[in-house]
Amino acid sequence: MSATTDFVAAQRVNRRNTLLLLIVLTALAAIVGYVIGWLLEGEASDAVPLWSRLGLFAAALMAVVSVGWSMISLAFGDKMVLAMANAREIDKADAPQVYNVVEEMAIAAGVPMPKVMILETDALNAFATGNKIGHGTIVVTRGLLDTMSRDELQGVVAHEMAHLANLDTRYMVIVGVTVGLIALVCDMLLRTMAWGGSGRSSNSSSDKKGSGAGLLIILLIVVAIFAPLAAKAVQMAVSRQREYLADATSVQFTRNPNGLISALGKLADKAAPFPGVSRATQHLFIVNPVQTFTSKSSALLATHPDIADRIARLRNLGG
Repeated sequence: MSATTDFVAAQRVNRRNTLLLLIVLTALAAIVGYVIGWLLEGEASDAVPLWSRLGLFAAALMAVVSVGWSMISLAFGDKMVLAMANAREIDKADAPQVYNVVEEMAIAAGVPMPKVMILETDALNAFATGNKIGHGTIVVTRGLLDTMSRDELQGVVAHEMAHLANLDTRYMVIVGVTVGLIALVCDMLLRTMAWGGSGRSSNSSSDKKGSGAGLLIILLIVVAIFAPLAAKAVQMAVSRQREYLADATSVQFTRNPNGLISALGKLADKAAPFPGVSRATQHLFIVNPVQTFTSKSSALLATHPDIADRIARLRNLGG
């Protein structure tokens, strides 16, 4: 296999796969809704229906809520993230070097100039946010500005510009809120079943339900437990693949893999938690500021690939 990366093809495949994953997540949310409606209709009719009208209604409702919640998050998510991070917008006079680098990378990416913001912390990190390319923001920490050389800073900024150019920020918001919806509904379902079960007598339960209904309840519990785990695994897989693509696209913009390679080495040593970062926003950063992931980390929990693997991939990139 050639070591050269076809960036355009990689971007096309990544966008297609992400759209497919979003469809899968919405379908998973709909399945959770259907199973809930199926159980409720079965309890009301003292039988387990083959096709449940209430289940179909609940499935449609879950899908609509999932899409609607995603649209709301797309409209306001970037503002909420920036407010939580307490980032401060700057102009060219405040930090000429980083501003010039962002201008260069915007030209290389062929996108409008994003806002530039700074997080006043000694930690080394950066992230991008924005619901569309013309309304993007790139945020870097003070520690990053004080520590990185110009080539390293260019590599980091190009990585974040790649997230904007590839629409990663939009997709990750949708994936994140859909996963959150599935987890929230399943958690409420398990709690409701626990409370309901404690107040239900065994005689009334046996009179009302046969063995088929019992199997249905078991199925519901299984779905409620494993649906959030499956959704979370999909979210993490999307996040890791987009980090790989952003690394590769960074080299496309800079024509210099060494800057990002060196920057990732420093980030691996100096990334640390800081005020304004949380588990809700950890996947946005170029390296996770909350947890460190290695090749042995659980795929279900890892928001980012192993940095050593990212560096190895960058070294294998062709022109």
